[in-house]
Amino acid sequence: MLRGVSFELAQGEALAVTGPSGSGKSTLLHLVGTLDSPTSGTVEIDGKDPSALPDKELARFRNRTIGFVFQEHHLLPQYSVLENVLLPALAFPESRDGARSRARELLERVGLGHRLDHRPAELSGGERQRVAVARALINRPSLLLCDEPTGSLDRKTASSVADLLFELHGETGTVMVVVTHSLELADRFERRCELAEGRCS
Repeated sequence: MLRGVSFELAQGEALAVTGPSGSGKSTLLHLVGTLDSPTSGTVEIDGKDPSALPDKELARFRNRTIGFVFQEHHLLPQYSVLENVLLPALAFPESRDGARSRARELLERVGLGHRLDHRPAELSGGERQRVAVARALINRPSLLLCDEPTGSLDRKTASSVADLLFELHGETGTVMVVVTHSLELADRFERRCELAEGRCS
């Protein structure tokens, strides 16, 4: 349970959320990501209260506005790298225009332009996470949420993925919120929120 957590992020800003297990990090991410609705207080994204939207409109809003990067990449093993990146763009018709070229551009940007037709099992852990980053950005979201994006990677690969996140964040001007146990990653953020017993300090 979160207690009195309040923050505001402008376009281009980034926030690291740290804290021990059970402190409320996942709850915070689920609320900001519109996966859960607050029991009190409000979450406002791009001037809208997502919890006030009907389910279908909420799904559309989430798809268009929020990109997710998880600790486990959640790539579908039966699809190619290119197809995995395209998946969020296929959910609604308005997302499909130019999606294939956008996916190719993103995969080039994350250094995987030569791996478009490979399956996730043929990639390293770092490469799979780079695919996940490209997938999160396919719909040009204004908000990028990352849940332990480097948690399952070795130190060198984690640093490389973190570099990529910051580079793309800077280029796209997204708002970025990263939940992490890594103090090394958190130290790279100008703004930090340390959760303890549901409160932010």
